[in-house]
Amino acid sequence: MGDILAQLTATLAQRKSADPEASYVASLHQKGLNKILEKIGEESTEVILAAKDAASSGDTDEFVAEVADLWFHCMVALSHLDSD
Repeated sequence: MGDILAQLTATLAQRKSADPEASYVASLHQKGLNKILEKIGEESTEVILAAKDAASSGDTDEFVAEVADLWFHCMVALSHLDSD
């Protein structure tokens, strides 16, 4: 798992300065921290709803996908706040 996080961190650092028209990550950085945090809030709500659905259906696929989206956007926030 550490290798994956290291690769994601490196990719996010590269995309930080990419063309916002070509990179979703760069477009988030361009829009600023408030937009990134808005996405984290949105994804958090989606995680909660997916967990409730999974509890009643027994199918966790959507929940796992939403958690991955939340983690991704949290990593974008960490990248945005990194001053290196």
